[in-house]
Amino acid sequence: MTRAAEIMSRAASLFPGGVNSPVRAFRGVGGEPIVIKSGKGARITDVNGREYIDFVMSWGALALGHAAPEVLDALGRVMQDGTTFGAPTELEVQLGELIRERMPHIEMMRFVSSGTEATMSAVRLARAATGRETILKFDGCYHGHADSFLVKAGSGVETLGLPDSPGVPASLAALTLTAPFNDLDQVRSLARSTPLAAMIVEPVVGNSGFIPPEPGFLEGLRTIADETGALLIFDEVMTGFRIAPGGARERFGVTADLTTLGKVVGGGLPVGVYGGRRDLMERIAPAGPVYQAGTLSGNPLAMAAGIATLTALTTDTHRAMDTAAARLVDGFRGSASRAGVPLTADHAGSMWGYFFTSGPVRNLDDARKSDVAFFKRFFHAALDRGLNLAPSAFEAGFVSSAHGSAEIGSALSIISESLEAASGKN
Repeated sequence: MTRAAEIMSRAASLFPGGVNSPVRAFRGVGGEPIVIKSGKGARITDVNGREYIDFVMSWGALALGHAAPEVLDALGRVMQDGTTFGAPTELEVQLGELIRERMPHIEMMRFVSSGTEATMSAVRLARAATGRETILKFDGCYHGHADSFLVKAGSGVETLGLPDSPGVPASLAALTLTAPFNDLDQVRSLARSTPLAAMIVEPVVGNSGFIPPEPGFLEGLRTIADETGALLIFDEVMTGFRIAPGGARERFGVTADLTTLGKVVGGGLPVGVYGGRRDLMERIAPAGPVYQAGTLSGNPLAMAAGIATLTALTTDTHRAMDTAAARLVDGFRGSASRAGVPLTADHAGSMWGYFFTSGPVRNLDDARKSDVAFFKRFFHAALDRGLNLAPSAFEAGFVSSAHGSAEIGSALSIISESLEAASGKN
């Protein structure tokens, strides 16, 4: 028995499915999950001593790569003074100022400890501000595991082939309407027939695989929200500081009423943020009546890691990551073409993804038409050759600032070989 197999055998008696987050169990691809021992830069090493070039990057959180010196140095300094106080610190003010500097439409914000907390709180605020109960989300968009969001939720729910989650009361699920991503006609019809508290959307879908908005889609959502009195919420837990230095507003020129952030903002530590217009955020306790609290919200370690990360993410750093992602996607397309494998692939900033279909992929239904069986063969061929990709046909990938020319070149060689292997050609 390998070291990984022994660890997972012990885990099976402790955790549901042997894991603490579902997609890690490899149910979407089969086989045994790798168990990680360490990471450095663009690479990870498992407990069996095998090294991989990593494009999961803790599901997008590690914009600077694994064990980034800037982050480790900041953590080393701050933890000497304590790890949590449950009281204000200057660090949370400093990180808040950095976020608002890059995203000035986030006039006020609240730190929480996870993306789920952020989106859940943003929806509660929207309901309080509008006096309405119904929200609209998009098929395949994942906004965390709060009850209101586990309707056509994408991500691990889609990977595992599960229906809408049991345990969500039907009366609550009825308050969540869904529409296909990129379908403004359906959104307009729903928004005009039902008073909506909010429309919540991933500006670029990452939890059904990588699906960009069509030109005019986000602008259309802004117009519909303004016409119907709904609030527009951009869930940028994944896209924030990934698709552009200033997120979706900078890339697409559309401003949401509320924005949620996570992943990159914590530099690899647990964190979430929700914020937006001042008049809305002043409804949050203790300034207003909408209650939300958290013992570890704004804890010093996450704040220090976030400050180090955002400080290091300069315009030049973003440009280099965008260039690396473009080279990766272009090379992937070329290899697929030579291998005769249908492929749709794209990127936005340092976020990228692919489907084994000729496309186009505009929404979840299109994503489901991709060749998942081929994906499974490709995934394992790549993993066997030292390339770690998301173990799901319905997840985006990520480039970090640590992915240099050598790593991208090696990854493209592995991709080429893996496409041939998955096709049965070698």
